[in-house]
Amino acid sequence: MSFFKNILSSVMKGTKHLNRFGLKSFGKLHNDVNKAAESVMFTTGEVSTLVYAEHLLNLIENQDDKNLIKFLKNLLSSYDIDTKKLLKDVETYSSDKSEQNYKQIRASSEPKWVELFRRLNSTTNGTFRLVKLRERIRSLNKSELKTFDSGLLSLFKYWFNPSFLVLEKIDWETPANILEKIIEYEAVHEINSWDDLRARLAPSDRQCFAFFHPLIPDDPLIFVEVALCQDIPKSIDEIIKIDRDEIDIETANTAIFYSISNCHNGLLGISFGNFLIKKVAKNLKRELPELNQFQTLSPLPGLMNWMEEYAPITFERCSDKNCGDDELLKQTIRYLTISDRKDGMPNDPVARFHIGNGASLERVNLNADLSEKGLSQSYGIMANYLYDLDVVEENHEAFFKNKIVQTSNKIKSMKKK
Repeated sequence: MSFFKNILSSVMKGTKHLNRFGLKSFGKLHNDVNKAAESVMFTTGEVSTLVYAEHLLNLIENQDDKNLIKFLKNLLSSYDIDTKKLLKDVETYSSDKSEQNYKQIRASSEPKWVELFRRLNSTTNGTFRLVKLRERIRSLNKSELKTFDSGLLSLFKYWFNPSFLVLEKIDWETPANILEKIIEYEAVHEINSWDDLRARLAPSDRQCFAFFHPLIPDDPLIFVEVALCQDIPKSIDEIIKIDRDEIDIETANTAIFYSISNCHNGLLGISFGNFLIKKVAKNLKRELPELNQFQTLSPLPGLMNWMEEYAPITFERCSDKNCGDDELLKQTIRYLTISDRKDGMPNDPVARFHIGNGASLERVNLNADLSEKGLSQSYGIMANYLYDLDVVEENHEAFFKNKIVQTSNKIKSMKKK
C-alpha cells in the first residue's frame, strides 16, 4: 500500500497543480454547473479535460439538494442515449457485423453522461468523491435519479474489481486516522471507547482485516473482525469483553468471524464481503495450520419482524416473555432455513450473505447477544455459519441452483422435531 500511496500522492499533487495552472491557461471556468458540464463533455485535450472536470466536481459537491436534483435531471435529458442513432446503428450492425460497426453500436448504446463520470473520476480523489456522490443521490430517494444510481454502480463494479483490492491487517499499531474510521464504520457490535477498540485489535488472538482500494488508500472499504479460539463461543460477550484471558494463538483451532462491516453506502451492490472472508480464512490457515474450522457468530437482524408476521403466536408469547426455548429455537430454524421470499433466498439478510457465500448453518445460540440491539432484533439469538474451505465453492454453486440451505446434522435433527 505504501507504494500505491506514493504514486497517488504524486498524481494528486499534479492534479492540484493543473487546476491552479488551468485557471489561467484553459479558458473560462464557468460557475454555472450546466455550462461547466458542457466544458467537460466537449473539450478534447487530456489536460484541459482534467482541469474542467476538477472544477465541475467542486461545483457539483457545492450544490444544495434542490439544485443537485435539477442538475442531474438536466444531465439526463441533455446527455442521454440518442435512441434514433442507436436504432440506426443496430440496423447497420445487423447487416454488417464489422469491428467498426460494433464499436459504433457500443458507443451509441451508452448514455453520454457515463463518460462525464469517467472524466470526473480522474480528478483529485475523484473515485472517493464519486462514491460519496452516489451515496448522496441514493439519499435523495428520487425515482427519476435511479438511472444514475445504476450507472455509477456499473462503473464502480469495474473500478472496484476484486483484483484491484489490497488486503491489510488492522492492528493497534495502525495509524490513528484509520482506527478512527474502524470505530465509525463498525456496524454490528458498537465500539464504545478506545479501550473497547484496543481489546479487539491489540491481543494476538483478536485480529482485524480490511480491503483497501489503491485510489482510496486511507479509507477501508470493508473490514472483518476475527477471534481466534480454542472452542466455539456461544455468546458475543465471550469475544468482545474487555477483561478476558488472552490465549496463545498457536493453540487456537477455530477462527470466529464475529463482525463484518461495509464502510460506504455509496458502494452498496458490490460484493466485497464474500472475497474478504474467504481470503482471510485462507491466509489464517496458511499462517496457523492448526486452525481447522472457520465459523461466524452472526446476528439475526430480521428475526423479530419476521416472527411478528409469520409466527404471531410465538411472537406474542415472546413479547410476554412466556415462550419456551424449544418453541423459540424451532421458529428460528424455520426462519433461517425455509424462505418466505419470492426469490427463494433466506429470510434473514445476514443469512443471505453467508449462505449465498457458500457457508452452511451450523448452530443456533440462545442468549448469545443480550445487548439492547440484540434483544430487540432477535431475542438475543445468534447463529454460527460454517465456512468449510474444501466445499465452500461447491455449496455456493449448489445453493444458487436449488436454493436449499446447507445445515449441520444437529440443525437437521432439530428441524425434524
